Amino acid sequence: MGRYLTKRILISIPIFFVITLVVYFLSNRAPGGPMDVVAASSGTLTLEELDMLKASYGLDKPLLTRYGIWLGGMMRGDLGMSYAYGKPVGMLVAERVGPSLLLNFTALIISMILGIGLGIVSACKQYSKFDSVVSGYSYLSQSIPGFFSAFLLIFLFAATLRLLPTSGMYDVDSKSLGALARHMVLPVTALSLGTSGIFIRQSRSAMLEVLNEDYIRTARSKGIRRRAVIVNHAIRNAMLPVITVVGMCMTSMVSGSVVVEQIFGWPGIGSLMMTAIEKRDYPIIMGLTVVISIAVLVINILLDIVYAALDPRISFASGASK
Repeated sequence: MGRYLTKRILISIPIFFVITLVVYFLSNRAPGGPMDVVAASSGTLTLEELDMLKASYGLDKPLLTRYGIWLGGMMRGDLGMSYAYGKPVGMLVAERVGPSLLLNFTALIISMILGIGLGIVSACKQYSKFDSVVSGYSYLSQSIPGFFSAFLLIFLFAATLRLLPTSGMYDVDSKSLGALARHMVLPVTALSLGTSGIFIRQSRSAMLEVLNEDYIRTARSKGIRRRAVIVNHAIRNAMLPVITVVGMCMTSMVSGSVVVEQIFGWPGIGSLMMTAIEKRDYPIIMGLTVVISIAVLVINILLDIVYAALDPRISFASGASK
């Protein structure tokens, strides 16, 4: 296992640097720039003052030189200073990581419990009314964009029924756990809808495939109860393809939460990313790129380990199934 992990880490390192290089060049080549935002917001700065501000940010240097300076700082743990906030990027990102993790992991856990559970039961009751309803929900939830679900939830539960808050993480006069839970309901639901549909489809498909395997029929022919066969044999093997979906959903939820956090005013990295893009705050964009890239690469390595732990046919030494 040690050799395998070392190999995966060594492969991930150049991938990480390529990601940072591409994002840095694309963000800096996008129309507009920090000076345009400053000029539009202030309206009183002269060209000389803008040039001085540009030089203080280091934006007067060639693009490749700026990337090298940023890369050197990043390797030392310094992500730079935000143009818009005037604070260290590391501090801003650290403040937003917690709320985003809370929101995304809550949505992921709910999606997995709901989606995998419904998918397994749906496969065990194939062609029943329950199966039809669950399959219909799966396809419908995946076809609705996350932002539309968010606006629909706000319209129903906030604007119409006035049951839940529409924005923020806490109430103005309360930072209790109950207030946090109430504020989480709508964004977590918006993130969970599409993801739970993916888990339903994948777990149902995998479960149906496993239930048609010869060893399942053999176990049933020996008189073992159907529930025991499903719990002790079918579910574990059906979960192997679902693990891959977990990694895909975790990365897609990060991108989806950018929009959802902005809609619900959730103080996470998604809303910070949107603000940074709007204000062309390159240090924040790159700081978030570093955090998200490392998280995705680490998650993929961990999922490989979990996959191998569940499937003994996978060998770390050869890196292939035997």
